[in-house]
Amino acid sequence: MQFPSPVSLQWISELINAKIIGDKNYSATGINEIHKVSKGDLVFVDHPKYYDKCINSEASYIIINKEMDAPENKAMLVVENPFEAYCTIVNHFRPFSPSSKLKSETAVIGEKSFVYPNVYIGNNVTIGKNCIIYPNVTIMDYCIIGDNVVIQAGAVIGSNAFYYNTNKNREVWYKKMPDCGRVIIEDYAEIGAGCTIDRGVSHDTIIGAGSKLDNMIHIGHDTVIGKNCLIAAQVGIAGATTLEDGVTLWGQVGVSKTLTIKKNAVVLAQSGVGGDLEAGKIYFGSPVQDARTKQKELVWVKRIPELWEKVMVLENKK
Repeated sequence: MQFPSPVSLQWISELINAKIIGDKNYSATGINEIHKVSKGDLVFVDHPKYYDKCINSEASYIIINKEMDAPENKAMLVVENPFEAYCTIVNHFRPFSPSSKLKSETAVIGEKSFVYPNVYIGNNVTIGKNCIIYPNVTIMDYCIIGDNVVIQAGAVIGSNAFYYNTNKNREVWYKKMPDCGRVIIEDYAEIGAGCTIDRGVSHDTIIGAGSKLDNMIHIGHDTVIGKNCLIAAQVGIAGATTLEDGVTLWGQVGVSKTLTIKKNAVVLAQSGVGGDLEAGKIYFGSPVQDARTKQKELVWVKRIPELWEKVMVLENKK
């Protein structure tokens, strides 16, 4: 999430009761979790395992629970509980804002767009020109819909991210991180009936221009889908994953988190993707591998009983 304008570290330190190590005259431009940080961002870390990753990331300001020297051009904000500090900042800039109308007064709908009955459009939503939004669609706060977009009945755009802070030393092990990200659906994309697209935890979930999603697909938080991708029914994609332009996923493919599927790759139905995939290849299986290799393997698996019978015949002749 980018702040409306740069915010001084001194003000932030007072909000979260933090001690600043480093230059107090800096200003932060946003807050993000580690997968999406960039220069000017705040990030939090509360486990020694991830200290180095956060400190050496693009983030300029680190909310941390251990005093240590700040690297050059960075600052540390030391607090007892960095996760709670993160939540305080997010809730300050994106407080819960109830909406009792089907269309929020802060929503903007472009000319020649048609919205069917029983569509909910939340706060600060922007819908472009020439869109069709079918019945029972839900578009949550801060989502951005481009021009010439079609969203079929029952889709949910901007649902809460499935993302939790884990600490097994407290009564509630999994504590939800408040969302402050968005969903951006670019021009000429189509979203099928019953799809669910989670908002980013602190950045954006993006559906690229011209991409087409079939029915009953789930897209996890902070996932970026490129332009002109084709995704068939019942695909599930976990959080912070990247699909580059022209990727095709056929029905019931499952894609794990924080990986990249490169341009024009094709994954055949019911496959499981657990790691990065190269561009322009066809994949199949769970875990996936080159489709031809996998299909040859399946042929040999089917021949195992026949081969075993031949082995037993030879053994009996000895």
